[in-house]
Amino acid sequence: MKLIKGENNFKKNLFLSENSFLRYLNFSILYLAQGAPEGITFYAIPAWLAMNNKTPMEIASYVAVIGIPWSFKILIAPLMDRFTFLSMGRKRPWVIFGQLGLIISFLAIGLVQDPLNNLDSLMIAGFFISFFGAFQDVATDGMAIEVVPENEQARANGLMWGSKTIGVSLTLVAGTALINALGFSIAIPFLSIAFAFFILVPICFRERPGEKLMPWTKGKPSEYAKTIQLDSWKKIFKGLLKVIILPSSIFISIAICFNGMLNGIIDTLLPIYTIQELGWTNTSFSQVYSTTTLISGLFGMFAGGALVDFFGEKRMLSIYLILTIVILFIIGLSSSLWGFNSFIFGFILISTLLGTFISIAFFATAMKLCYKTVAATQFTLYMAISNSGRAYGSGLVGTLKEIFSWEQIFMLITISPLITILIIQFINFVKHKNKLDKFKTSISLKIKTI
Repeated sequence: MKLIKGENNFKKNLFLSENSFLRYLNFSILYLAQGAPEGITFYAIPAWLAMNNKTPMEIASYVAVIGIPWSFKILIAPLMDRFTFLSMGRKRPWVIFGQLGLIISFLAIGLVQDPLNNLDSLMIAGFFISFFGAFQDVATDGMAIEVVPENEQARANGLMWGSKTIGVSLTLVAGTALINALGFSIAIPFLSIAFAFFILVPICFRERPGEKLMPWTKGKPSEYAKTIQLDSWKKIFKGLLKVIILPSSIFISIAICFNGMLNGIIDTLLPIYTIQELGWTNTSFSQVYSTTTLISGLFGMFAGGALVDFFGEKRMLSIYLILTIVILFIIGLSSSLWGFNSFIFGFILISTLLGTFISIAFFATAMKLCYKTVAATQFTLYMAISNSGRAYGSGLVGTLKEIFSWEQIFMLITISPLITILIIQFINFVKHKNKLDKFKTSISLKIKTI
């Protein structure tokens, strides 16, 4: 009897809803899997293009195009809230599908012939990598909101976003080294083989007890999943509308958009600025950026969520954004120090660290404002707004560089974090939760009568 009981406890602990350690491990690895393709497409390839004398406008256009699918996540999320293979979980089947698409599309980008002189094809291939990356991102976020308790969400976001930045860091340095050593067409498919192992995580761990591991295995939908699953588009969009018109939802949407714009500008200008203005090589940039993102990821994993838990989302966001404004002013006013690599390294490290901590705090804030029944759609709407701002910011770099000097650009982009600080002060968690509780009660009563 003791042996049987021990086996049952062991099996119980293999479900995400039952095991906090497994939740942290699962979502950390899934976010590592998201960061890996981004390290290549958003950082290694732009640095490689800059090294091969492509113009800021061409590089910015490439980054803007591959950023578009991340803005379209809001079209994907309602599909996931409405349709799923419920006996395998609400979101896990979609995570597996997105990971498969990532593997295939990443193999495809290596087939682009003469990518330096065929940027249109490179953009299209990068677009599909981003599409499936966004697909997996939506499913992962929706799963996290549903299975991670509210008191674990800040810490989980720290681990998730930290893991993602580590994934970006490792693949940036590895991808740059392989592209320089083997050539683009060989290096990219080689990396995709490594990415394939990430799919084992969503395959092995189920969301809740009783669910199927794979379509052909035994299992059935959990009672909880059936309770929160909506069966019509009308219910999904009606529920979403009621939540997103709440004041705090509107304010966080505006704040996230401006912060996304800042991220897009900084991410796109860094390889152009360091390689074409300061004379770095793409290898030098990748080594510096991968080192700083690795450090930021580690700090984010172990301190980002803890700081938010202890001091609160709004307070920490305000502090991080103020520090961002300060560091941008310093770099803009210190052009005489740009020749010192240690000074530029310090700027990249601090700005990357702040960017990671800001993202963790924004993720935790957005999750706190979500209603689980339409969680994937609501959270994705926030992230789609952020990525729209990021895509716009990326595309803006080429135009800014044609009009302003680098010093002026650094000064101008402080406007974005300044606006963000002002907007987040209007977010009120208590009022939002009270209104959401009333809404939850109303929806629950309707579901029970169906």
